[in-house]
Amino acid sequence: MKKTPIELEASARWRTALARFDEDLRRRGVAEKTRSAYAADLRQFAGWASWQRVGPPAVTHRLLRRYAAALSERRSAPATVARKLAALRAFFETLREHGEIDANPADLLAAPKRAQRLPSVLSPEDVARLLDRIPASTPLELRDRALFEIAYSSGLRAEELVSLDLASVDFDAEELRVEGKGAKTRFVPAGEPALRALARYLERARAVLAHEHDEPALFLSKSGRRLSTSDIRRRLRVWARHAAVHGDVHPHALRHSFATHLLEGGADLRSIQELLGHASVSTTQIYTRVESARLKHAYSRSHPRA
Repeated sequence: MKKTPIELEASARWRTALARFDEDLRRRGVAEKTRSAYAADLRQFAGWASWQRVGPPAVTHRLLRRYAAALSERRSAPATVARKLAALRAFFETLREHGEIDANPADLLAAPKRAQRLPSVLSPEDVARLLDRIPASTPLELRDRALFEIAYSSGLRAEELVSLDLASVDFDAEELRVEGKGAKTRFVPAGEPALRALARYLERARAVLAHEHDEPALFLSKSGRRLSTSDIRRRLRVWARHAAVHGDVHPHALRHSFATHLLEGGADLRSIQELLGHASVSTTQIYTRVESARLKHAYSRSHPRA
């Protein structure tokens, strides 16, 4: 069906506004994956709003509620609706900052309630078995042992692991310089077993993998290039099967285990928040629910009148 002049005008205004928003995100150092996700969600809303003959400055709280209802009618998952509304909230906040609207129409928009899922956490025994079963005979084995020792020792995201450079490691200070989300830099400690594994990898394996490439990445693929996050996921699955560790073993499970084991050992939430690079302590609080669930399970299993 041919679009009306009003719909075409609304579409053009949305394209301009979305391009400017993406440029703002780029200037702020927002990750490419996040920008792509925002763009996809906002293009969907822009198409819907253009069909309603509404340009960006004319969007109201009521219109956004209608859009959220339309998403729910299409049986979009609550997590999907919440993500799309978060993208709209960020977009309209940028319009407000630029003075194009007086208030953010998405500010008071309630996100649908999502089922609380606890993160996948390995026991300390499972982590030890996983790491200790990685041999140290070949360059790839030495790399993987150092890679996953560091992942668990410092609680890094997969994206942060592959972003580490040789210059990121300070053996004297026993810490890593990590580039986290939003181009935020933090310094995190690394334990002695992880640093020993890393030293062995650097001494005996990295030069072999480098193939004379001038690559600054700390962890290299067998072709001498920087590892990808999919490489990390694949290799971790291999070693989890090798160690007969059951459950959903993925890079973030090591990060979740890092945080949970710190909490169990007496670390406070604020410290864990800083180590993980969370912007808000509310994100870190999920680990208190993990600990609570563990204690309830221990109680129901052990108490005679539970």
